[in-house]
Amino acid sequence: MKILIVAAAAVLLMAACQNTRPANEQKKRPANTLYLPKLEEVFADSTYQLTGVAISANGRLFTNYPYWLDTHNYSVIEVVNGKPVPYPDREWNSFKKGENGQNKFVCVQSVVTDNKGYLWVVDAAGIGLSAVYQKSNKVIKINLANNKIERVYRFPDNVAGADVYLNDIRIDNKDGFAYMTSSSGGGIVILNLNTGASRFVLGNHPSVKSDTAYRFSPTGTELVKGDGKAIKVNSDGIALTPDNKWLYYKPLTDNRLFRVSTALLRNFNTPQKEIADSVKDLGHCVTTDGMIFDKSGNLYLGDLEKSSIVKITPDLKMHTIVTDKAKLRWPDSYSISRDGYLYISTSQIQYMPWFHKGEDKIQRPFKIYRIKL
Repeated sequence: MKILIVAAAAVLLMAACQNTRPANEQKKRPANTLYLPKLEEVFADSTYQLTGVAISANGRLFTNYPYWLDTHNYSVIEVVNGKPVPYPDREWNSFKKGENGQNKFVCVQSVVTDNKGYLWVVDAAGIGLSAVYQKSNKVIKINLANNKIERVYRFPDNVAGADVYLNDIRIDNKDGFAYMTSSSGGGIVILNLNTGASRFVLGNHPSVKSDTAYRFSPTGTELVKGDGKAIKVNSDGIALTPDNKWLYYKPLTDNRLFRVSTALLRNFNTPQKEIADSVKDLGHCVTTDGMIFDKSGNLYLGDLEKSSIVKITPDLKMHTIVTDKAKLRWPDSYSISRDGYLYISTSQIQYMPWFHKGEDKIQRPFKIYRIKL
């Protein structure tokens, strides 16, 4: 019976994912369905390209700047009175090429706050999306109560070696684990927060690989690199259900969605094949970068090709809740505040010079918005 229920749920979610009409175009819309029409700007930066966003329980706002382009200074900042302040201090944000990056931020990909008062920083250390710089990729745990780094997690080569670009992270403090995606070759990294042990899984599984047949077109035409080849980014977006039982993830440059049981991932003795065989294919949804669950079990994703934010409700119905081509220029990462706002960073990746023969088409400033849930 349990198998039948799971299968039925997957079928329903697949159907939901294929319903991508805006909420205001859907027929017989329930009266209690929420609109989220107003995007409020909360931060803007005209100089550096941001990706992540994190809001703490008491309303402190953080973002990060990956070392992708030559114009780069600090990596992690707190927004204080609308201004960027290097966090937790200037020393950690002082890295320059050629220096030792073990105890400095090198190329920070994401920042996430948890329910215990910590900020988690993923330093992929892949400058310009290249190989990991001098084995300096790491995850940093910062205590927001005293603004001190509490622990730095590092990885062996067989988990996060030179070719693994760590992307997003989700924290399960109840069970003591973190989960990360690798967006280079594809795969999931599991980190035991207590012991520091880690494991890499699903490296060759189709669920972490971008569909080569999908034409990813966030600008209206297929996005290609300088060599004329289509951009393909593997596992990227990641989200934990409120009960921490399921890890949702997907490749960036196609519209498929998958999930896997965290109970299997937490047991490092679970055979790789058993994990691979347990992956649930949830069908076709949208092309998203980040994604996040709220406490009620709603899953929020960004539709990169339609400049939209999408919600999948617990009854497995999918709604486009806001579309704004001027503001939602590559909605990147998400964080939900205690007072019920969804924070959205916009990184404008599709307009970077990488994809336009060296021409920078970004419309500065880069911005963070929020929307009331």
